[in-house]
Amino acid sequence: MRQIYSVNMSIKYWEFEDAPFKEKIKDPKVSEIAKLFFDNETEAYRFSLILVRVKQRGKLKLKDISDDIPTATAKRYLDYAVKLGLLKHENTYYELTDRYTQPFKNITQYIKTWMSQNNEEDLSTEFVNANTEKQTKRGGRRRSGFRN
Repeated sequence: MRQIYSVNMSIKYWEFEDAPFKEKIKDPKVSEIAKLFFDNETEAYRFSLILVRVKQRGKLKLKDISDDIPTATAKRYLDYAVKLGLLKHENTYYELTDRYTQPFKNITQYIKTWMSQNNEEDLSTEFVNANTEKQTKRGGRRRSGFRN
């Protein structure tokens, strides 16, 4: 079975522009971090709970998770945090780490560089397997006659 690694983010850019960011940085909250990765309130809560537990203890073993979150759920969120680069997992312990800052900086630099260059790009060679045909109408209102 092929596993796809992806990270969905729901960044609201206006919350991280200079003025709002200066206010946010004064009192950082784990809930704000969790909301970057989860739109669902329950998922954000569970992810926050896991991060707070790791932060409080410094190192956390999966078996040390309390009863307020199932072990399998905790494992899923811990592994997701490792995939994000917020935690590292070594010798059965989970610890806070910073493996995401430099890649995020590199991603922003890559996007800014692409925006500033005027290179011609052939998307048909970049996405060889993509379905490029116009999608057929699947429903909705039927139009009759000519459009004005």
